[in-house]
Amino acid sequence: MTSALKIDHVTIAGPELARLEQAFANLGLATDYGGPHSNNITHMALLGFNDGSYIELISSLQPGQGDTVFWGEHITANGGPCAWAVQVDDVAAEAARVAALGIPVAGPDTYHRRRPDGKLVEWDLALLGDEGAGARLPFIIKDITPRAWRVQPSSSVVDGLLAGVAMVILGVESLPASIDLFRRVYQWPAPITVANPAFGADLAHFAGTPVTLASPLAGDNWLARRWARFAHSPCGYLIGTGDFSAACQRYDLAQTGDWFGHPAAWFDPARLDGFKVGIIGEAIS
Repeated sequence: MTSALKIDHVTIAGPELARLEQAFANLGLATDYGGPHSNNITHMALLGFNDGSYIELISSLQPGQGDTVFWGEHITANGGPCAWAVQVDDVAAEAARVAALGIPVAGPDTYHRRRPDGKLVEWDLALLGDEGAGARLPFIIKDITPRAWRVQPSSSVVDGLLAGVAMVILGVESLPASIDLFRRVYQWPAPITVANPAFGADLAHFAGTPVTLASPLAGDNWLARRWARFAHSPCGYLIGTGDFSAACQRYDLAQTGDWFGHPAAWFDPARLDGFKVGIIGEAIS
């Protein structure tokens, strides 16, 4: 049976949370501080959307702190996009299904963070694969406490032009190997593949899913350098909008292109330390 995926959230990491928060605020995307995690190493802010998904900004509580499981290298090296999570109805059942395919699985385990108002937010989580949390395959998550405790639409985007996280772009070394992995785990049909010189990658998109794979076109471009540093991990995110022209005007996005039949535009990477975050519209008729 073909599996559908619902993005829970995506993560952007850096050495200073305040710097990440300010960069997003400067784009008109002010975030909400979410508090420290149960590992006592990281804390986060989030940009919550109307569809319930969110962008998580994450850093260490103390400069230079490392975490071997959750994106320590991305935090210390200002790696930006680092992980993605999908919602499931039963973390244990989905973890067991994937493990039965011969894929390494860690968990389920329970995690929490303490909000600034003192409320404890809890969830179950399992990691798929052995490349780090949400590096290539997503990690899977389900709330224990009410979902609204973990995320609500942020005031900067609530009832606005941006609907939610629509696309995760995964930097991979080999398209064929990664295509095979996703088809094995989710029973998806073969993807659409194109070369995208503007993005610097050969792309493979699984139609009807929020997943695009990206392999570097050249040995020395930005994506190849990123792969050499971080290996498999997300390299960009696209936020959905129902009014692409209005969103481009609102956020001053001038450069547009086609992304598998959808218009797409990117926020100025120079304002995001080189990170690739953009918007994607409805299918071009």
